[in-house]
Amino acid sequence: MSLPTHSSELVHAASLLSRYVVWVMYFCSLGFYGAAALAALRFSRRARKAPDPEYTPRVSVLKPVHGTDFASAENFASFCTQNYPSYEVLFAVNDESDPAIPFVRALMSAHPDLGIRLFTSAPFHGENRKVNNLARMAREASHEILVITDGDVRVGPDYLRNVVAPFADGATGAVTSLYRGVAERNFFGELEALGAATDFAAGVLVAERTEGLNFALGASIVTTKSWLQRIGGFEPIAKLLADDYELGHRIANSGGKVVLSREVVATMYPAQTFRAFWDHQLRWARTVRLCRPISYLGLIFTHGLPWALLAALLAPAPATAALCLAAYLVLRLAVAFIVGVGVLRDDTVRRRWWLIPVRDAIHFVVWLASFASNRVKWGDAQFIMKNGQMIPVRNP
Repeated sequence: MSLPTHSSELVHAASLLSRYVVWVMYFCSLGFYGAAALAALRFSRRARKAPDPEYTPRVSVLKPVHGTDFASAENFASFCTQNYPSYEVLFAVNDESDPAIPFVRALMSAHPDLGIRLFTSAPFHGENRKVNNLARMAREASHEILVITDGDVRVGPDYLRNVVAPFADGATGAVTSLYRGVAERNFFGELEALGAATDFAAGVLVAERTEGLNFALGASIVTTKSWLQRIGGFEPIAKLLADDYELGHRIANSGGKVVLSREVVATMYPAQTFRAFWDHQLRWARTVRLCRPISYLGLIFTHGLPWALLAALLAPAPATAALCLAAYLVLRLAVAFIVGVGVLRDDTVRRRWWLIPVRDAIHFVVWLASFASNRVKWGDAQFIMKNGQMIPVRNP
């Protein structure tokens, strides 16, 4: 007769423990939103130091490009009209058939004094073709300071002045930037832009505030040939998927300070299908998981929606359940507006903020799915990730 009693006690204890875990996780997620809002407010209030007008070292802009999107002409042109006295722009594509080539040649004709150069067919160092192109351009670059941006990035006219300025401090090893989204009117493209502006950027600001940056963001990275030489160049990271993270991480590990610039750049989110959206989100999630496994596991504390729903289900009264959901919505949207609108000036957040809970639900599913395997899809190719390296999946 004691067994049922013992079993019922175990069930009761397990029920209490599960309730305790849910409430702890729920309040942790609210705490993360509070920390993100505070970090964003402090970042936006940080004095924007005016660049020294006398500090304008010559700069080489490296633009690895693959294909075009709805705004390529404007994006490329934004690097050719900088308020900066002396710089060159280097473009690199994978092959002569790339549709970006006519855009680049048009810029070469429009800006003959800028020193625009175009490179194709970079030597192979690894499966990451973007890094192969960067290695080629770094060897060809004429100047010490290297500005690296993705092909879908657009910048303002003072971009170079602002991102180069921190190198007046000799301790600076890299400067990186947050980015706002410019999305086509497409559901999945806008969802992706919302995630970058209201979730990813918030995490970066919390990391910068609590531990300092030891990584870089691929939309914009500025470093020097000297720091690149210290970490062995681009070639060692050409086998890795997370080249931006690795570049900043290796510079930080070599003693360089990674600075988060107040200069925000824009990146494009084209119209896409659900499958393309899912593949891209899953690739990004698995990349982060493999680069920062402990931090990625810790994201469970930042997923406010599932914990708010569970807390509402376990709440002792309907009013308490409503309060749980309301607290999630208020804090989550506060972070979205403080980070997405206040810091990034992101128009997608202004227009489509009401989709944020939908995005959070999908993001939680992506987070769970990211643990299913180490396989990622990049373009038309699939890779197995092993120790951060990209191993092609060969079709039988």
